[in-house]
Amino acid sequence: MPRPNIVLILADDMGYGDFGALNGGLTETPAIDQLLGEGVCLSQHYAGSPVCAPSRAALMTGRWPHRTGAIDTLEGRGLDRLRLAERTLADYLKAAGYATGLFGKWHLGALDPRYHPNRRGFDEFAGFRGGWQDYYEWRLDVNGSTSRADGRYLTDVITEESVQFLRRHRGEPFFLHITYNAPHFPLQAPERDLEPFLQTGRFTRGVSLIYAMIRRMDRGVARVLETLDTHGLAENTIVLFTSDNGPQFGGQGDMCTDRFNCGFNGAKGTTYEGGIRVPGLLRWPAGLDGGRTCHELAHFTDWLPTCLAAIAAIAGTGAKLVDNAPAIDGHNLLPLLRGEARQPARRMFWQWNRYTPEIISNAALRDGPWKIVRPAIAETMALTQPDMDMDHALKYEPDGITDIARDPVPVRILPQPPPALLFNIDVDPGEQHDLAPAEPDRTRKMLRELEAWFEDVWTPASRDE
Repeated sequence: MPRPNIVLILADDMGYGDFGALNGGLTETPAIDQLLGEGVCLSQHYAGSPVCAPSRAALMTGRWPHRTGAIDTLEGRGLDRLRLAERTLADYLKAAGYATGLFGKWHLGALDPRYHPNRRGFDEFAGFRGGWQDYYEWRLDVNGSTSRADGRYLTDVITEESVQFLRRHRGEPFFLHITYNAPHFPLQAPERDLEPFLQTGRFTRGVSLIYAMIRRMDRGVARVLETLDTHGLAENTIVLFTSDNGPQFGGQGDMCTDRFNCGFNGAKGTTYEGGIRVPGLLRWPAGLDGGRTCHELAHFTDWLPTCLAAIAAIAGTGAKLVDNAPAIDGHNLLPLLRGEARQPARRMFWQWNRYTPEIISNAALRDGPWKIVRPAIAETMALTQPDMDMDHALKYEPDGITDIARDPVPVRILPQPPPALLFNIDVDPGEQHDLAPAEPDRTRKMLRELEAWFEDVWTPASRDE
């Protein structure tokens, strides 16, 4: 059997509750639901972070995001930059002879050519390097040149670029990374996709727009799957569909985006289940039996070693990790997915706040069924107005910005942190019953482990600048 192709599809701010197959038909996602039915559905699959840039860094490197330099979403300050010493999945696959392409959102370094996707393992790139783009007034980077809006909807552009890549490279092994902006803000959707949801009267306009954006993205996924079928590539192509973090909730009145998410607590930005537990669908007909659900723990850091192991298993020596590569934190899931082994005990960690990481705020550790959460401290989550203004300017008036902001980050005076919370996720996936008062020894032990992890993975030297 030849080496498998890899198609890694990443939605933006999509939760488990946004799947039509999992929400009782609230949304229309037939193509994504097809993947769920034909492949392996990972019911306890976790993002690398509750926000996009650090999560994407974990996915691309197989490493905890704090090690990689990508600690926040603020491309205007360079806090999303993936350290130049890091090796991406695209780097490994390109070295193994794969054609590599990225179409859509990057968000691992803007405003500096050293961080461009073409310098991080991707032969081809058509997309945007920051955190989001307008769906109609878009400006895309196409291998270093600028392409401006031409009347098409951004999701359709990403789909078309991806389909053309598949057609160009159908005769050689390829890695296609499709990174849709949907359903991330700005909330914009074609009227014909929006109307069916508005007409039900069941949803706010904000939720209707999100469901419409997902509907349009699902059609793009359908085109990608159809292209694989047309060219006889589906059987030996690993297709992975996931989301970079949980759904974005908030907004006021008719633009409120709070919606069904399978009963999980929290949303994007939090280390509760709703912020980090995300869809994980894997289809590889030639290598894995489909139509199954896997309830073992899985994490974004696992996909790099898993993909490389799948290739090495076919090619013998292909795409092996080299001796001088950065240490990989993820696990190879192939034996687990094939039913050849049970998962050993493992721990998974998360932490995120604005500017400089603080372990006492918005952090979590999952150890088997147990999960400890350090709730977010408001003072660590706030953005300054100049940083918000720069973020907007980078999307709509980028020509006047040539470098990141280099003034000092805000000085924060932090209050006493709130008590840590302890949950048994196996019996309480909605995180409704804090067991910390009843389990003081376990709580203290897990807090020490969380702090030890943080000391290991985070140092300001983890960043290039």
